[in-house]
Amino acid sequence: MNSIHITGRLCADPELRQTTSGIAVCRFRVAVNRRFSNKQTGEREADFITCAAWRNTAEFVSRYFQKGSWIEVSGELRNNDYEDNNGVKHYSMNVLADYVGFVGNKDGSQAAQNAPYQPQGTQTQNYTPQPQTIPKQPQSAPATHTYQQDVQQAQQIGNLGDFEEILSDGDVPF
Repeated sequence: MNSIHITGRLCADPELRQTTSGIAVCRFRVAVNRRFSNKQTGEREADFITCAAWRNTAEFVSRYFQKGSWIEVSGELRNNDYEDNNGVKHYSMNVLADYVGFVGNKDGSQAAQNAPYQPQGTQTQNYTPQPQTIPKQPQSAPATHTYQQDVQQAQQIGNLGDFEEILSDGDVPF
């Protein structure tokens, strides 16, 4: 498998389309800064990578990202060579997105613009390994619940009618 992970900015608004069978597909280009500056000009250059997402991922990209948004994409690198009507061979590489995510803060700034890729759920920054310790006393079992306590706690939460109405509409926001 040719896995790739990129982080960059969208070059244009994503293009969402439907196949003839109704499957959503979204195509977008990501500008990715190179790690080092050009030795001759001193400027940082960028690569422009074409990506495609399908189904729910396609709808997610088209709904929440627009030109200039920071985006994180993980997927497979695919060769997309073809020959046009004039017999000219064209070569390109595209990313078939398996995962797409947000990068940066809500205000649009990026916290770690060129940080190396870290798989989701791990943080190596500010991490100091701690020796594992064995608890001196056995941990107590969780408190037992009764049906009566659970009903009483649910009544304290309040009226969930609005929540039930949202779920019954079928248009769940999550």
